Amino acid sequence: MGIVVHHLERSRSHRVLWLLEELNVPYELKTYQRHPETMLAPPELRHIHPLGKSPIVVDGDDVLAESGAIISYLVDRHGRALKPADNTPQALQFNYWLHYAEGSLMPVLLVKLIFTRLEQAPAPFFIKPIMKGISRKVHGAYIDPQTVLHLDHIESHLQRNKWFAGEMFSAADIQMSYPLLAATDRLDLSARASIAEFLRRIKDRPAFKRAIEVGGPVSLSGD
Repeated sequence: MGIVVHHLERSRSHRVLWLLEELNVPYELKTYQRHPETMLAPPELRHIHPLGKSPIVVDGDDVLAESGAIISYLVDRHGRALKPADNTPQALQFNYWLHYAEGSLMPVLLVKLIFTRLEQAPAPFFIKPIMKGISRKVHGAYIDPQTVLHLDHIESHLQRNKWFAGEMFSAADIQMSYPLLAATDRLDLSARASIAEFLRRIKDRPAFKRAIEVGGPVSLSGD
């Protein structure tokens, strides 16, 4: 039995498809649609994994969740070429960015998404100003400063390095792709030329294009 990817449209699981395409590892794709109103994953995914989140990869008897864990598993098993040699400065960078993507960057982007939706949510006319006021205060006090802090951090790194783990393309670039691609939908990256150049280069990769063809576009919808 080969690898099965349980893929939710417009979600983090794009990274898993892209990685498998880079590694030329065959896989079976099962695609799920989001609820049209809540944008949440369908309950069928909980039959595969208790949390019902995507991505989920089934490899034989192993059921894997969490993007970083799946990427580490696939690279160790199928593609060491996409991971720097152990005990090197590049390996430190690889591990840092592999975990930073979900541990530090994504929470900020998700909070931004939630409060942006709060402003747009239907509500009685007398409640709308209160909701907008709360959202704008949170943006000003936390979301906007944190977003700038993180994007400046990433831009600075990419000014000094071609890829996230140095001069070699690696699975860390695949892991970092989703939050940065999702950010382009809501943020002006024109002043951050190194991030823009990184995104241009990954979009030019044939494996990235194949992942889009089979899995659909990338966007920050909330899983």
